[in-house]
Amino acid sequence: MNEPSSLTSRVTDLLCEALQIDPPPAEMDLIAAGLLDSIGFMHLFAAMETEFGIGVTAADLSPDRFRTVERIAAFVSAKQEQAGPEAESAEAATPPAAAAPASAEPAVLTDPRTGRERRRVAVSGVREVAAAVAECRAAAAGWAAHTPRERARRLLRLADLVEERSAEYVAAEQAGTGKPAAEAAGEVEQCADLLRFYAGALRTGRSPAPGGFLPGRESWVRWEPLGVVGVIVPWNYPLMMAAWRIGPALAAGNTVVLKPALTTPDTALLLARDAAAALGPGVLLTVPGDRDTGRLLVESDVDAVAFTGSETGGRDVVARAGLRRVSLELGGNCPAVVLPDAPPDTCQGLVAAATYNAGQSCASPARVITLRENYEQTVEGLAKAMAERRAGVDFGPLNNADQAARYDRIVARSAARVEHVAPLAPPPGEEDGHWRPGRILADLPADDPAVREEVFAPVLTVQAADDHAEAVALANGVPQALAASVWGARADEVLDLAGQLDAGEVWINCHLEQTAELPHGGRGASGHGTDMSVLALTEYQRPKTVTARVGRS
Repeated sequence: MNEPSSLTSRVTDLLCEALQIDPPPAEMDLIAAGLLDSIGFMHLFAAMETEFGIGVTAADLSPDRFRTVERIAAFVSAKQEQAGPEAESAEAATPPAAAAPASAEPAVLTDPRTGRERRRVAVSGVREVAAAVAECRAAAAGWAAHTPRERARRLLRLADLVEERSAEYVAAEQAGTGKPAAEAAGEVEQCADLLRFYAGALRTGRSPAPGGFLPGRESWVRWEPLGVVGVIVPWNYPLMMAAWRIGPALAAGNTVVLKPALTTPDTALLLARDAAAALGPGVLLTVPGDRDTGRLLVESDVDAVAFTGSETGGRDVVARAGLRRVSLELGGNCPAVVLPDAPPDTCQGLVAAATYNAGQSCASPARVITLRENYEQTVEGLAKAMAERRAGVDFGPLNNADQAARYDRIVARSAARVEHVAPLAPPPGEEDGHWRPGRILADLPADDPAVREEVFAPVLTVQAADDHAEAVALANGVPQALAASVWGARADEVLDLAGQLDAGEVWINCHLEQTAELPHGGRGASGHGTDMSVLALTEYQRPKTVTARVGRS
């Protein structure tokens, strides 16, 4: 077994070579000195595997283990003792499975508007995820120690940077999603607005007022951050979904490792760049990658996971997260109940909402439910409105080949006997993109695939009900329960129906209209948790009750 002095010397040499630095004092705080940032950790872990045959696992990721040369040497010594004598030389060592291939081949990303390659991006593996989590862990205490005023000031600066560089963000968002410029610009604006909202919300104070709830005692509640939050967001709103999650998490005093979808890492990388300047190093980091990257993040040394994505993905996160805090926003498949006295612009409003972002919104209307007396009128109105919305002019393509194939598969399996298909109008040179037309599917069974499954595309199904009770039963008849809308003129009817719909968010005579002040979240297969509003802050905090004896006993 190596003597500590010899091992310390070897670790010092390893650090000098891996980090390209002069020999540091054995007691120097390498993290505070800025030598071990996310890239530094990545190089260190790779060098340790090569030199000592030691793979760093999620269970090892306390930054204190790597803060000084002496602590790193002690960590190596302990690992070698666990592994046995054969691990003392690199030649005899076999890295553990958890440390195998840190980085996969770069992923080829395509432009959804053309189907052609647009860039390649490195896929984060074990080392990259571990390094990012370790850096965020090292920064967590400092970020949490800032006063609300200071955190707010830094979040406002990040919002300013997003706004100042909005053209860059819009271009990056379009590249990954194919959204029209107006949609992308609106979402960049919403991102900045949300960051500003949470900069103010974190200073409001939401605890029960201090008071003498027990004789001779004074009590109050402290809201404390969870620590490091792993955030995983989807490809449909890469920047906006990131803002929904990182805004309250950062405001609450947590540091964040953000994992964007494989196909849309562009704006997340910009956010990490600007966050380093506005918030400080290690407060918000991005790890681009695929599903395996996300699983590595969930299983790493994070204190909580915020996941927005599919139901299948959500179940996988829950299974891997164990007892740690999890916030889920999953699928929608949302109903819209249209009554006979609905406003004249109802069909236009539903089609506009169903085609926004090419229908790739969890809260988009997907299933229109009418009474029988206004069924045919509604089908005709929706068909007319959809015919005026052209993919390629009024909305963008589907995000990727898998999503386009899902659309094709569900539409092909549908038993709808009435189908209205809108025209396609891709711009010249973009004919090979993932363009899919808007569709109205009617006269179909209640168990039709287009009804039961979330198409996540510009598709509306139409069903008829005999009365309000059956309309509610149809609306609540799928596992998802995220959002819904009711369209009608009588306040008593629409309010009654809104109350009966099983959804976390219900609109009346409108759909898909949201703002930072109002909470958004689902039930059932749509997950649990809250995005936006001051309520979202509690997703990323934990309360601590403090009771003090005062006066004489």
